[in-house]
Amino acid sequence: MRSPRPTPMTTSNQGVRMQALASVKRIVIKVGSSLLAASPAGRPAAIADEIANLSPGVEVVVVSSGAISLGTKSLGLKDRPDDLPRLQAAAAIGQTQLMRSWEHAFAAHSLTTAQVLLTHDDLSNRRRFINARNALRALLDAGVIPIINENDTVAVEEIKYGDNDLLAALVCNLITADALILLTDVDGLHDADPADGGVRIPIVRDIDSEATPVPKPAKRDGVGSGGMASKVQAARSAAHHGVATIVVAGDHPGVIASALAGHDVGTLFVPPSERINSRKHWIAYGSKPSGQLVVDDGAHRAVADSGKSLLPAGIVKVVGHFEMGELVSLVTSDGTEFARGLAAYSAFELSQLKGLQTTEIEAKLGYKYLDEAIHRDDLVLI
Repeated sequence: MRSPRPTPMTTSNQGVRMQALASVKRIVIKVGSSLLAASPAGRPAAIADEIANLSPGVEVVVVSSGAISLGTKSLGLKDRPDDLPRLQAAAAIGQTQLMRSWEHAFAAHSLTTAQVLLTHDDLSNRRRFINARNALRALLDAGVIPIINENDTVAVEEIKYGDNDLLAALVCNLITADALILLTDVDGLHDADPADGGVRIPIVRDIDSEATPVPKPAKRDGVGSGGMASKVQAARSAAHHGVATIVVAGDHPGVIASALAGHDVGTLFVPPSERINSRKHWIAYGSKPSGQLVVDDGAHRAVADSGKSLLPAGIVKVVGHFEMGELVSLVTSDGTEFARGLAAYSAFELSQLKGLQTTEIEAKLGYKYLDEAIHRDDLVLI
């Protein structure tokens, strides 16, 4: 059974694109192996040019495939290895080449890159998730372009499935992204094989009804291991976090800017409207707080009126027992709850830090995770 044939790009569709991509400030861009294999140096340079020309203030994280493909060539192999040890060896060799290409590409625009290797396991473990999130926030705050890849040298299942598509969707949740762009070698999702007359679907509003059945995962061709099926899966995962996803051909000049401007390029997967603020909704109502932070009037005004993070200096009292990353409520001196958030430190640590300036954190604890007790991205007003 074929997916529903798309309607032409109408004014209504244009409005949907504009609404879904309005006020995008933080983007995850995933680059497929097939694009990099065709031009290992030229494609990163072209993508870096586009990213450098985005509007000021837009933050970008790049999830890049290609390490195994590059390493396979360096090993003198004609085809992608089938056995795990040689896959891991290819990944180890290719990763340095991949990062060198991205480093040179962004250096042309005086932009610094940073290599971040992750596995799905890193993002399923709460403490490692928080540590990765804090590191990425620090990089973005410093104007650095993180280049993320799966740690294929030590990972097992990550090499076999997804080709970084699912990882890119998980990174969206990690950094609270507004949009996910999957750059590939096709111009979007089609209602059938393009070779058989399939037509590109410009907008998918309901993944389960409009993108099912999807094409079967691509056969490994020595380059990538994903396919359109993994991209639809990634779009579904991103939608759960309220993130719009665009699958688009990455070899078209200016395609990133065109996609973000709402032009009719690729396929836009629109997240369900009721889930657009799902993460914030969960913080506000999805779980019972594990503790309370009583704050002074200045901290109350900074959080409630100015949208600031909560700093240790504003904490008067810590109530309850909770670990780093757990949900806590913020209350005023008279006991009125006004916000909830995810604690950057445990109750024990915050009990020692309350009333202190950020410059005193490391001296008090012997280490420092963040300047904030709760980062503004993890705060919701009640």
